[in-house]
Amino acid sequence: MLQNQKQLFDIPEDINYLNIASQSPSFKAVEQAGISAVLEKSHPYKIVTDTYFEPIKELKKLFAELVEVEDYNRIANIPSASYGMATVANNITLHKGEEILLIEEQFPSNYYVWEKLAAKFEAKIILVKRPKTEVDQGIQWNKAILNAISNKTALVSLGNIHWASGTLFNLKAIRKKTSKHNSLLVIDGSQSVGAFPFSVKEIKPDALICAGYKWLFGPYGCGYGYFGSYFDDGTPIEENWSNRLNSENLINLTNYESNYKPLANRYSSGEHASFIYVKMQIAALKQVLTWTPIAIQAYCEDITRDAVIELQKMGCFIENPKDRTHHLFGVKLPEKLDINTLKKELTAAKIFISFRGKYIRLSCHVYNTKEDFNFLIGCIKTAMI
Repeated sequence: MLQNQKQLFDIPEDINYLNIASQSPSFKAVEQAGISAVLEKSHPYKIVTDTYFEPIKELKKLFAELVEVEDYNRIANIPSASYGMATVANNITLHKGEEILLIEEQFPSNYYVWEKLAAKFEAKIILVKRPKTEVDQGIQWNKAILNAISNKTALVSLGNIHWASGTLFNLKAIRKKTSKHNSLLVIDGSQSVGAFPFSVKEIKPDALICAGYKWLFGPYGCGYGYFGSYFDDGTPIEENWSNRLNSENLINLTNYESNYKPLANRYSSGEHASFIYVKMQIAALKQVLTWTPIAIQAYCEDITRDAVIELQKMGCFIENPKDRTHHLFGVKLPEKLDINTLKKELTAAKIFISFRGKYIRLSCHVYNTKEDFNFLIGCIKTAMI
């Protein structure tokens, strides 16, 4: 069993941070990598050509290892999940009346882009709503998704988990159904990859897009994209010099090259080889791979198990453990709780969480403990009317 790792972070002892799903704290090693890289900028004459190419290869290989991709050239470095989704949408042509299948209350970055694409081709957005029942809600939601996939479905885009509740979506079954109907499957892994096992080899999505500043512990403004064979000859949303074939040969840059580097390299954003960000990202992914998502998930399950039972006794609704993740989950608060009082109690106790309507979203990691959740429960009990 993985042990508490708070010593690797610079989190004060009086801070109870249960909100990594919004923004991760940096490891001390990531912080030092960033400082070291910033200092390099003070001496640009020491920056050699390889600085723009070799570290980015290492980074892509690390991410490829994490999500089980055999060829790191299928990984693109992007500045955000929305950039990755825009790249995917830029390479999809629909027919009038075809459907784009999404889930209700999807994160905006995984909605607006499809709304625009649907309008462009006179296609339809189909939203699969969260079941109203609290009995086997995750199971019922997955059934509804599978039932909604048809011959009209051109694309299914959703997260591996729901970004606010942690509900798991059965990607194996969804992939099987989309393959039957020749539908594309695009996964937003921003709230799962790094903390929950994900295998491209197993799921075979057409694209996997991840923000890098949450469970992957990178700086804000970085992300990763996996692009399958459907996108091999696609068009990037920007044209930059470093994505062209033989761009490493700086002497011949004005011998303009019409061909891109192979596979997903064409989709990396301009200046994606930022030696500041890349060094931080490399340090972060090395640590995540050392821990492993399986061990992270087991650790989070262990420190949250008792708290979940206690919250349910208090009248809170939480999805069944087998149908959700342990690093992130939503808690529907009882009607007899005063939200304003709870917010005041949390502020006074220096406990950081996210509020989502009648739900609170709890997200934890290896720097958290069972005691962190005990303090949270104390605040909730105080707010009960």
